[in-house]
Amino acid sequence: MNKKLKEKIAESLSSVVPITLIVFVLSISLVPLPTGTTVMFLVGASMLVIGMGFFSLGTEMAMMPMGDAVGEQIGKSKKIWLIIAVTFFIGFIITAAEPDLRVLAGQVPAVPDMALISTVALGVGLFLIVAAMRTFFNINLSVLLVIFYIVTFIVAFFTPPNFTPLAFDSGGVTTGPITVPFIMAIGIGLSAARGGDDSQDDSFGLIALCSIGPVLAVLLLGIGYNPQDATHSPTVLPDVVTTMDVAVQFAKMMPLFLGDVLKALIPICAFFTVFQLMSKKFNSRQLARMAIGFIYTLIGLVTFLTGVNVGFIPVGHMLGAQIGASSYSWALIPLGMTIGYYIVVAEPAVHILNKQVEEISNGAISQRAMRLSLSIGVAVSLALAMARILTGISIFWLLIPGYTLAIAMSFFVPKIFVGIAFDSGGVASGPMTSTFLLPFAMGACQGVGGNVLTDAFGVVAMVAMTPLVSIQMMGLIYGRQMKAAAIMENADIPATDDIIEFGEDSSDE
Repeated sequence: MNKKLKEKIAESLSSVVPITLIVFVLSISLVPLPTGTTVMFLVGASMLVIGMGFFSLGTEMAMMPMGDAVGEQIGKSKKIWLIIAVTFFIGFIITAAEPDLRVLAGQVPAVPDMALISTVALGVGLFLIVAAMRTFFNINLSVLLVIFYIVTFIVAFFTPPNFTPLAFDSGGVTTGPITVPFIMAIGIGLSAARGGDDSQDDSFGLIALCSIGPVLAVLLLGIGYNPQDATHSPTVLPDVVTTMDVAVQFAKMMPLFLGDVLKALIPICAFFTVFQLMSKKFNSRQLARMAIGFIYTLIGLVTFLTGVNVGFIPVGHMLGAQIGASSYSWALIPLGMTIGYYIVVAEPAVHILNKQVEEISNGAISQRAMRLSLSIGVAVSLALAMARILTGISIFWLLIPGYTLAIAMSFFVPKIFVGIAFDSGGVASGPMTSTFLLPFAMGACQGVGGNVLTDAFGVVAMVAMTPLVSIQMMGLIYGRQMKAAAIMENADIPATDDIIEFGEDSSDE
């Protein structure tokens, strides 16, 4: 086996083991699971590990170089119409086929799947144009965030209540394993083409803006569509008893996810083919490496999505439902915190973001520091989401204060941390959130007798919100340490060990 692939699989194993152990402990204590369901979950966890390893290596070999090249090339052209056309096309096609979005669309039959998917893709395409223009013209990200979030919350007040949490969830699921590496790479390419002392700061922020577009678009869809009778599709637990039943479940679903991933990758490959014919950017050796990378990405995503959808959705729903219906439903809050802390590191796109942050910051912001900040943020978000399920309070009571705090902080932290933080919110809410946490929340809501559409939906939005605060808190600490170090250097005072170097542990990776 390829040495690099072994390393990637080992990394993914360390990410998946904690959540697997949590579920296993719950299955032998609070919520006994049928043997067949437990076996199905363990097989899904194994596929998740293998899939994440292949995906990480594949994106490193193909998606990132391609995105870098496209971003750099359109940035060099200096033709505004070309940047607008290319960024909209890229944003639309990669979002329309995003597997996470299809999972979410299938949960709400009141709106046709293609209507929801097309609306979300349109939102991403338009806001990717905004993000590209921001990078190209060096527009302050914080100012744009203030404007667009104010508009979004104003529109939300006119949207049917049953539709609002779904709209905010759509902003999280669109930034999934296909979309994130490509958009991030385009941002790096555009900022490199623009140049300047602060160009690396503007490498981030594209995902942040692309997460707003779908929310606003789906809110407007809700106003126009007015789905008063909106319902959700309850999770159907498969009847598995023997290992043969388990194998049949995975064998039956894998071709479906193969089709979904091919729908996502084929338009990207076609676009890249046209790009390569026009630009001659890559030589034959590089193209061969990228072709292998695409194959790895295909294998990884199909394996990953099959594992999480078949092995994780039923277990997540069952755990949530049984705990919610029990006399110890209060345990949802500490349990949600624990699951949230560990599950975020199992998101494939999180690994891509952390690696990019460490590289762009030249090791000043390590992958370990990013993981810790994201884990704390998602742990808090799951605690709040479970509290909302137990109490039934409106999602606005959490989202408005949370985003207000996050945007206010953006004017006081180092500029690079603003883009990283708002990108992290979208990245943290990936396949694991839509295929484990959302079913868990839906099951818990059904168990306590709540309204699934208003109380359970919105968990993805909560996961996308709290990292904005936790990452910027890390930025505040970092900024103060840098100021303290500068003061001591100017005063000829030896630096002490109290100053944490955010990049000193990168070798641990």
